[in-house]
Amino acid sequence: MSTKVCNTSGKKKTAIARATVRKGNGKIRVNKKPIEIFEPLYAKLKIMEPLILAGDIASDIDIDIKVQGGGIMGQANAVRTAIARGIIEWTNDTSLRDTFMSYDRNLLVNDSRQKETKKAGGPGARAKYQKSYR
Repeated sequence: MSTKVCNTSGKKKTAIARATVRKGNGKIRVNKKPIEIFEPLYAKLKIMEPLILAGDIASDIDIDIKVQGGGIMGQANAVRTAIARGIIEWTNDTSLRDTFMSYDRNLLVNDSRQKETKKAGGPGARAKYQKSYR
């Protein structure tokens, strides 16, 4: 007897989320914490977007997510990508995939933008230290 399990991941900046989707009754946990008590509220709403779009499909699967790195919103965006990919992989539903893509492409595609590296001669990536001649 083998149970179906789907593993997916999502990334945003330096945050990486790994999701495990299995049959269940609609429990979503982020770092072993139920989504209902996830804080802050805005990040929780961001994470809930793919679940709301999926509707009843999400009510018969359990999703466990482990997320590390980055900040709060980076982690939230990585988690929502991992959840959306997991739901799509679980259902193989092309109409749901199109719904996700039309709502927000980043639900299924990682945002590849990264911080520009700091260079010598300045405090940041492009700013230079000021010069004074007098």
